[in-house]
Amino acid sequence: MLRRIAAALALLVTFAVAPSAVAEAAAASGAIQAVERLHAGLLDVMKNADAIGYRGRYERLFSIVTDSFDLPFMAEKTVGRHWKTLSPDEQKQWLDSFHEMTAATYAGRFEGFSGQRFEVLGEEPASHDTVVVRSLLHNPSGDDVQLNYRLHEDQGSWRVIDVYLNGTVSELALRRSEYSTVLKRDGFAKLIETIDGKTQELAAGTVQ
Repeated sequence: MLRRIAAALALLVTFAVAPSAVAEAAAASGAIQAVERLHAGLLDVMKNADAIGYRGRYERLFSIVTDSFDLPFMAEKTVGRHWKTLSPDEQKQWLDSFHEMTAATYAGRFEGFSGQRFEVLGEEPASHDTVVVRSLLHNPSGDDVQLNYRLHEDQGSWRVIDVYLNGTVSELALRRSEYSTVLKRDGFAKLIETIDGKTQELAAGTVQ
């Protein structure tokens, strides 16, 4: 279960974070507060996962990823240099499919709650006017997962542009490798078909 949650966090409100993080929220930076809000929303969905079902999780998480992630930035970066070859209509279609797939990934993975909690460890500056917020996903079994978020400021709000699983594995880089390869090899229509197919599989509960 923990690995599935971590995978969802790696390609998106009731606080259940560490008490110290809650106490320091008012003094935290904008980037840390953005990550705290994301964590709180994710935990809220986890706690209510059974009651609201897949569709309810999807709808809540669609809103959460919209608020927490810079999806237009990420959608562009995941296809690399091929973005400029797409027409405006294709760019919009890709952003819509990417957004839906991201929300579906979270909804398909967040199926329950067994006492997990998030802890924000701090932040550090990164290149290109970004920051990295370091955090841990604590599991009652003790099998913790390190999750680092890279954020930039967009129109006065801090938004996530990448998630590093185990602190080093870039979700954005993995997506770019996969999606740009499909686009280059098989074309835009096949890329949309592939991503929309994954979204449908997640809705049907067939993705493990």
